[in-house]
Amino acid sequence: MTPIVGIFLNILSTVTGQLGPNYDPLFYDVMIYIFGTMMFTVFLLGIISFWLRVHGWSYKDNRERWIDELDRHFEREGIGLIPDNGKYW
Repeated sequence: MTPIVGIFLNILSTVTGQLGPNYDPLFYDVMIYIFGTMMFTVFLLGIISFWLRVHGWSYKDNRERWIDELDRHFEREGIGLIPDNGKYW
């Protein structure tokens, strides 16, 4: 129990030491700004990559190659077509 209390007091003294005269605002604020800038950059890259994934550069990029091949196969084999003679209804 004593080591846990000691660890807690050590962490508490470290945190409270940052609020007193040992606080270096330039270092910590710059670290926060750099971290925030990196996170915002990752967020923007995620949005751009999602938009490119959904919309693509053109129509052919929007549909993947295997979807086009699957559509050609279905049209060639007649799979998925609604029968016209009413036999199956």
